[in-house]
This record gives sequence, structure tokens and C-alpha cells, in this order.
Amino acid sequence: MSAFDFTGRHVVITGASMGIGFAVARAFAAAGAALTILAETEAIEAAATALVDDFGRPVRALRCDIADRAAVHDAIGALPAIDVLINNAGYQPMTPLIGATDASDADFERCIAVNVLGTYHVTRAALPLMSRGGRIIVTSSIWGKTGAAGFSGYAASKHAVAGFMRSLAMELGPLGITVNAVCPGWVTTEGAMWTIRAEAADLGMPVSDLIARYLGDQPIPGMMPPDAVAPTYLFLASDGAGDITGQAFNVDRGSFIG
Repeated sequence: MSAFDFTGRHVVITGASMGIGFAVARAFAAAGAALTILAETEAIEAAATALVDDFGRPVRALRCDIADRAAVHDAIGALPAIDVLINNAGYQPMTPLIGATDASDADFERCIAVNVLGTYHVTRAALPLMSRGGRIIVTSSIWGKTGAAGFSGYAASKHAVAGFMRSLAMELGPLGITVNAVCPGWVTTEGAMWTIRAEAADLGMPVSDLIARYLGDQPIPGMMPPDAVAPTYLFLASDGAGDITGQAFNVDRGSFIG
């Protein structure tokens, strides 16, 4: 049983077909929330079905590319009042500048379109449906506080959403809406593992060696499962976090301290 109670509250989660987003959706479903989950692919329907089967309550699934402003407006604008918005959808390609190609240029632009513009589009569409006591939570990254060679697009996008969060916290605070970010470290999501495998192949090294390089002297060893990150979202969306806004919380086993 969840330590939080979101019965009667409507929670919207983007990027919820897998990984952190799906784990967060499960956590809110267990806490009694009414859910709307959104993703670009048809996998969002299977995610909704799994949540319904496990928790026995309706889950609204929306298929939408959040980089498409008009599509977001249509999808989000038709929803009932929103209590919690979780901007989790993201794209994590390698975008090296050394040896950059047309394909890596396209990946960089798509990364910014999804992670930055998409977050803006969703928040803009959802805000008219939110009222005092509302919560907005953005998924940034520890790379939104530092950086990584070969991932300039992703790091830039995550720095950008952290800045967006801080500015929005100042703008929406007088309206009684808090805005915060969660900055995960290395989580065993499908996207993260795909990235690690691709980079390991480019470097000609075993995946395990690359993981060890990234984790370095992390105080708590190992990568995290997605459900280890979910409780921070629950807390930031809860009544107990009503005095917290404009903050970016690391959930990273201490891999970035600062």
C-alpha cells in the first residue's frame, strides 16, 4: 500500500509507456490517482491496459508527439481538471560534435524539440486546467547539472528544462502551483540501456566496463531500477511538499554531489 493518498486527484504523466514514466504511473495508480498517460507510440495503450489490470481503475491513454504543438493542444485541452502534471517524456540520443553528421544533427534538433519544446507545449496546454494546489514536476537529469562527452544535445536540453522549471516556479508561485524537478542518475530504463549499448559499441568496449566508467566512485553502487525513482515524484506531488518549489532533486545514489 502506498504511503500517499491521491484519491480523487487527476495526474497526467508524459512519456509513461515505459521506464521512469511507467514506474511513476504505477506508483500514482497504487496511491489512488486517476491517470492520464501520454506517449508517442502505440505502446501507451499496452501500458494503460497493464495499469487497469493491476489496479482495477480506468486509465486514459493519449498517443501524441509532444513536439507537435497543435497535437498537444488537442490532446491535453480535452482533459478534465489536472491536479498534477509530470513532464517526463524525453529523448536521449548521442550527439557528438566531433565527426557530426546529418543524422546526428537531426538527433540534436529532435532532442531539443522533444525535451525542451515538448515540455513547454504540454505545460502551456495543461496550465489552464490547473488551479491552486496544483503540482508540476519535470524530469531533468544529473546531466542537467553537469554534462557528458558526446551527449551535448541531451545535456543542453536537461539544463534547459531545469531553467524552465525555476522560472515557472517564480511565475506560478503566486497562483499556488508548485514547480520542481527530479534529476535521476543512471536508471535501468530501456532508453538508458540502449544508449549505453550504442556507446559501448562505438568505443569498442564491453557494456559492463562502460557502466563502471559512468558510475565511477558513486557512493551507493549500481544502477537504479525505475521504481526507485518514483517515490520522489509522489512526495513532490503531495500535500507535504506544498512549501517546496523551484528545486531540482537528485535521485542518483550520490553520483553527482554538488
